[in-house]
Amino acid sequence: MMSSPMNLIDKIKENKIVRNVGFFLAILGPGIITGSVDNDAGGITTYSVAGASYGYGLIWTLIPCFIALMVVQEMNLRMGVFTGKGLADLIRENFGVKITFWIFLGLLIADLGNTATEFAGIAGSMSIFGISKYISVPLTGISVWLLVTKGNYKITERIFLIFSVCLLSYIVSAISAKPDWHQVAMSFVKPEIEWNKEYFGMVLGLIGTTIAPWMQFYMQSAVIEKGTHEDDYKLAMLDVTVGCVATIVVALFIIVSCATTLHQNNIVINEAKDAAISLKPFAGALAAEVFAFGLFVASVFSATILPLATAFYICEAFGFEAGVDKRVEDAPQFYMLFAFILIIGMGIVLIPNAPLIPITIWTQIINAILLPVVLISMILMVNNPEIMGDKVNNKFQNTIGWTTTTVLIILTVFLLGSTLQSLLPH
Repeated sequence: MMSSPMNLIDKIKENKIVRNVGFFLAILGPGIITGSVDNDAGGITTYSVAGASYGYGLIWTLIPCFIALMVVQEMNLRMGVFTGKGLADLIRENFGVKITFWIFLGLLIADLGNTATEFAGIAGSMSIFGISKYISVPLTGISVWLLVTKGNYKITERIFLIFSVCLLSYIVSAISAKPDWHQVAMSFVKPEIEWNKEYFGMVLGLIGTTIAPWMQFYMQSAVIEKGTHEDDYKLAMLDVTVGCVATIVVALFIIVSCATTLHQNNIVINEAKDAAISLKPFAGALAAEVFAFGLFVASVFSATILPLATAFYICEAFGFEAGVDKRVEDAPQFYMLFAFILIIGMGIVLIPNAPLIPITIWTQIINAILLPVVLISMILMVNNPEIMGDKVNNKFQNTIGWTTTTVLIILTVFLLGSTLQSLLPH
C-alpha cells in the first residue's frame, strides 16, 4: 500500500529532525565545556561575594555578561571552523614569534596561579565533608592525569559534559534558600545601582570573570580537535549558545542563593568555601552540601581544562604535537607541559600556610593585562579578509567586540590601580 504524499512529507521532516539532532550531538562539546569551565573556583567566588555583598542588586550585570560571552565565543568558533587553525597558531602567523612568546609566557605564569586556585577550591570543598587536602588534592591530581593520558578525546569530552551538567546543582541550592522570585525578576528590569567605587568594581569583576584569556585558546583548539567543518557551523553555534546560557544560569543561581541567605543575614565572605559553610544555618545542610559539591565539580573540571588548554596553545604556537588523542610518546612536549602545570598547581596548595590570596591577586592582575591583548588580536584577525575571506565580523559583532574590549581595559586599569594601592604600605 502506497503512503500518501502527506505521510511522505511527515517522514522526511521527521528524518530531517532526527538527522539534525544526531549532527548536533556529534558536534556537542567545545561550546558547552568552555562555557561551563567559566564557572570555576574564581568565578563561583566572585558570584558568591556579589550575592552576599549586594543581594539581588547585581543580577542585571548577567545580561551584558551573556552578550559579551556570546560574541567572543562565536568569534572563536568562526575562526576555528573557517581557518582550520587554532588561535595560538593564528597569532604567531600574524603577529610574529616574539610577541607570541611574551603573550604566552604571561599566560603560562597566570595559568599556574589559576591551577593552584582550582586545587584550593578542591581542598576547600572537600574540607566541608571532613576530607583533608593532603588526601583530596593528590587523589584528584592522579585522577586528572589518568583521565587525560589513558582516555581519548571522545571519552574525555563526555566526562567533561557530565561535569557541566553537575554544575546545575546550584539550582537546587538556590531553590532550597527560598528566594523572592519576584524581586529576582525585578532586579533585571529595575536594577538598583549604587554610585560608588566598590559597587562598580564588583560590576567590572563580574563582567571580567566571564571571559578569561585561556578560554579563547581552548575553545578554538577544541573545535579543531573535534574536526568541526564549515557545514557544521550552525549546529556548532547552537553548542556555543547552550554553553553560554548554562554559564549565566549557574551564575544567576549562585548569586540568588547567597543573596537570599547571606546578604539578608549580613554574612561577609571571602571565598566560595565560606559561602557553602555559611549557607547551612539559613538554607539547611542540603543547600550547603550541594553548594560545596558544585564547587568541587567546578574546581576539578577547571583543574583539568586549565593545564590542558595551556599545554594545547603553547604547543600549537610553537609547532609541537598536541591533543588528548595523541599518545604520550607522540606528543611528549604536550604531556610534559600538562604534567608540569598540574604538579606545580597541586604543590602550591599542599604547602602549609601557602600565600593563596596573594597568588590569586597577582594571577588576576596578569589575566587582566593579557585579556585585552588577546581580544584585540582576535578582533583584528577576524576582520582581516586575507584570513577570514567573506566571514569577517559584521557591524554588530564589531560594536560588541570593541565595547567588551574597552570595558575590559577599564577593568584592567581599575584592577591594577586598586590592587597596587592595597599592596602599598599605608
